[in-house]
Amino acid sequence: MEKAYKLEFAKGKDGSLFVNCCGLSRTEPLHSFGPAIKPHYLIHFVLSGKGKFSIGGKEYPLEQGYGFLIPPEELAFYQSDEEDPWTYVWVGFGGSLAPDLVKSMGFSLSNPIFKSEKEKELYQVVKDMMEHNTFGVANDLRRNGQLQMFLSLIAEGATIEEKGESSRADNYVRRAVEFIQGNYCNPIKITDVADYVCINRSYLYTLFHEAMGMSPQQFLTTFRITKATELLQLTSLPIESIALSCGYTDPLVFTKSFKQMKKMSPSAYRKEMQKGETRKNKEYLKQVEDFINQINQINS
Repeated sequence: MEKAYKLEFAKGKDGSLFVNCCGLSRTEPLHSFGPAIKPHYLIHFVLSGKGKFSIGGKEYPLEQGYGFLIPPEELAFYQSDEEDPWTYVWVGFGGSLAPDLVKSMGFSLSNPIFKSEKEKELYQVVKDMMEHNTFGVANDLRRNGQLQMFLSLIAEGATIEEKGESSRADNYVRRAVEFIQGNYCNPIKITDVADYVCINRSYLYTLFHEAMGMSPQQFLTTFRITKATELLQLTSLPIESIALSCGYTDPLVFTKSFKQMKKMSPSAYRKEMQKGETRKNKEYLKQVEDFINQINQINS
């Protein structure tokens, strides 16, 4: 038996991120669910007691302070302990952003477990969802906002279990590359990149060398100059404007960096490109393709 307080909200919603259901359960000894599947993402967090969770052919013994994720359409089973049955809260959610968000938090079928010390906060969030349970725009917005808070608390205070060092390292590099891709046009520094991914600069340097064969600064410069060459070929913008568009506040610094990489000034490069499909054009296109492929491998 299970003493459960649960709510299910309107199905068939179409949106970026929304709550499907939520609840609180105080289970009896050996109470179980499954093996069964769910149509949406479902996160349980254990407030007290013990139990076990099985998915993807692996079994995880869990206790207070641990939680688990069940992805959509994945066969899962969980059961409370015979002597110390667990009490847990849960939240089901879906939406177009959900898959990428779950992945960015470090969850996967092989890494479905997390640990968090934010028990009180997670309980209060679910409690608030349940208190605002009636139909209406205000309560829908409230619950969906609390969903983001729920996930934020997990991401902020959780340690994803079973995640190897190499996987964490890949994630740091991927996030750093994404940050550079989205902010190369701003005067960012490598310290900004390191701060964004929450690691120190020397560790970021080590990870980039292992994954990319270059330092973070070399990658940032290469990315900026690659974008600059595109603007030089495709637009008639002044050199100063191209420099600013690629994150250089000083055109002289931009020109120096460009010369170091392309062995000619930006203006000379533009003239060379205007001559037609020369050997240098073909070599440049090959360099760009190789660089793009390298980035795609990191982001995949």
